[in-house]
Amino acid sequence: MGSFTHFNEQGRARMVDISDKDATVRTAVARSGVIVTKEIHEGITAGTMKKGDVLAVAQVAGVMAAKNTSQWIPMCHPLSLSGVDIRFDWETDKEYKLHIEVRVKTKGSTGVEMEALTAASATALTVYDMCKALDKGLVIMPTFLAEKTGGKNGDYRRDE
Repeated sequence: MGSFTHFNEQGRARMVDISDKDATVRTAVARSGVIVTKEIHEGITAGTMKKGDVLAVAQVAGVMAAKNTSQWIPMCHPLSLSGVDIRFDWETDKEYKLHIEVRVKTKGSTGVEMEALTAASATALTVYDMCKALDKGLVIMPTFLAEKTGGKNGDYRRDE
């Protein structure tokens, strides 16, 4: 097994030194979602939820989470993000599913996968928080990296 990058020669955790890596454009897309009730779906889409505009608040929470990822995830580098875009899409065939997609972009020496994943998670958690008074049984769907571009390891696209 090769050497672990996040441990020093004493076997102690460390933040990897990225100072020799080239600054390139890097992007990441993460997805998550929340399964809600018909009543909550109607309240969100009609803008009648008691706590306010659920999607607007969740969107702001997601952007803030992306910008503050290094404060949540110990070995993440603080990054200067050049863009965070959060989009919502409803699926109402059998259940009421709110799909969340987060796109994050930077020009830097390390990727933005963790920023996208953190933003997707915080967005979903905020939807839960804004709606839990009506139903504590809401389900947060899987959160995952859908794609990433840039960096030494090249591009990645999840097969769905």
